[in-house]
Amino acid sequence: METGELKILALITARSGSKSVKDKNIRPIDGKPMLAYSVEHAKASKYINRIVLTTDSEKYAEIGKEYGAEVPFIRPAEYATDSALDIDVFEHALGFLRDQEGYEPDLVVHLRPTYPFRDVSDIDTMIEKMLTDDTIDALRSVKKNTVVPHKMWYLKEDGLLDPLMKDIPEAYNMPRQVLPDTYIQNGNVDLLRPRCIWEYHSMTGKKIMGYEMKEMYDVDTPEDFDRVDRVLRARKGGQQFVFDIDGVIATYRDDLAYEKALPNQRMIDIINQLYDWGNRIVLYTARGYVTKIDWRPVTEKQMEEWGLKYHELLFTKPNADFYVDDKMMDIEFLYHEFSKK
Repeated sequence: METGELKILALITARSGSKSVKDKNIRPIDGKPMLAYSVEHAKASKYINRIVLTTDSEKYAEIGKEYGAEVPFIRPAEYATDSALDIDVFEHALGFLRDQEGYEPDLVVHLRPTYPFRDVSDIDTMIEKMLTDDTIDALRSVKKNTVVPHKMWYLKEDGLLDPLMKDIPEAYNMPRQVLPDTYIQNGNVDLLRPRCIWEYHSMTGKKIMGYEMKEMYDVDTPEDFDRVDRVLRARKGGQQFVFDIDGVIATYRDDLAYEKALPNQRMIDIINQLYDWGNRIVLYTARGYVTKIDWRPVTEKQMEEWGLKYHELLFTKPNADFYVDDKMMDIEFLYHEFSKK
């Protein structure tokens, strides 16, 4: 898609006063300050042709410049408090660029630095949607809710319950499966036209479109940093992953009839993705540890038939009632972060 002379601005908002994690916007993730990822996402876009970092910190400004962002101003302190609103930050940034440079973008792409993982193709697809329909004021990335707001309540001071959602009569008494899907904005990528700011004094305007994403990678706590760091390292490749077979890749067999084990296709797809990203995959199993039966031919055949990609198969796991490992990545984490289903 040709954008011609359209001015498409990426605005990265990174204040320095985080309370949850000190200086979280420049805290390293996989060797780089977190805000650097958003700069790199903007640089990788086919359509973004200007990148501006708005920050209240000279230190943050230098880091932003190092990775390729412009920092034409330092954000005033009143727009960098815990209670400062996005609209105030945007009015200041866009107002400065307009008044000091005569620069007025056609589209603004809001990239929060707390999202070190993004698919750049999502950014470009969202820009294309805005460019094909100029009636859309804003486009927000959303994620399907895992909870059902129709079953939520306000608890009033007198102890009575007041339903949160009233669009469906007595929805709180209905099965979850028959209620409509709802979505939460995930803050990953937001687009808006400057008219939202100047005409509506709003971050969204009146006509707001949604763009569904699977992930929600907002980083706000030390645990979030650890989670995203592991995801980024896995996607970059070069890591070694070690997987148990029975109970993880294959169904568990109490009767030790491993030839009857069935594949866990969801986990196999995840392992194959990790393999394709350039990670080393090692499988291990306790098959035959007690009975001394050689299960290698059967196991190798199963892995081949199930289409599992791996580098090494080990028959060295000892029997135990519990396994303890300080580098453990649990199954639910893998399902949540890497499963496409």
